[in-house]
Amino acid sequence: MRNRIMRAARLVLCAAAAHVPVSASAGWDVSKASSNFELVTLGDDELSGRSINVIHMGNVELTSGRIVAADPLAQPDRPALARTVAPGEYPVTLYQAFGRIAAASMRFAEGRPDRWELAVLPGQDPATLKDDEIFGYPVDAGVGCYMDAQTLALIDERQAQVQAQKPGADINYYDDVLAADLDANKSIYALHRPVAGKKGNVAVFWSGWGDGFYPVFWGLDRDGHALVLLTDFGLIENADGRREPKLQ
Repeated sequence: MRNRIMRAARLVLCAAAAHVPVSASAGWDVSKASSNFELVTLGDDELSGRSINVIHMGNVELTSGRIVAADPLAQPDRPALARTVAPGEYPVTLYQAFGRIAAASMRFAEGRPDRWELAVLPGQDPATLKDDEIFGYPVDAGVGCYMDAQTLALIDERQAQVQAQKPGADINYYDDVLAADLDANKSIYALHRPVAGKKGNVAVFWSGWGDGFYPVFWGLDRDGHALVLLTDFGLIENADGRREPKLQ
């Protein structure tokens, strides 16, 4: 049985559009949902010149190629994104500004994206969005993640192991499992393996200033193949960490 605390924290926003300041013009345009796509095209030195620190986390193991981007504590069983990639191991990069994680990317192939599209769940259609709406995922525990959909079973397995060690206790996955991994990196990020010796891990990282609703985007080549996945936590504008955006 999955953690009662995590189930209680699930939000009804998981398949809905949230209202965020995207654009006041008619129609919906992905370029108005984020100004930070350039992050994935710049080198570490170039980003450093913009006061953005780059953290190369390591590889996430995608055993099925079905990617879950979510708050893993509030929505551990969030559906995978509709678009899939080939199973494999893919590097995750974090972009840090103002002491927080401004964005997170997962790279599938080299190259500069020719175009960007909003990452959606099955059944979501960006054409139905109004100009002040966007699809994304809700954060209620201050963290986001990338993992394979099959890794959820490993999280359940680890949960059961901890419960067996503490019979009758009310287990909290963050406190009882994840915190130890995060502590090794000042609680900012962790490449978490739920079950030792089993393939399938989770890239967990701070989500901007904390709880909120955040979009994910696919960077595609001219043939429509996925090159990169980017989560924008709304911390910076124009891929520049030298000045904090003004609050609207």
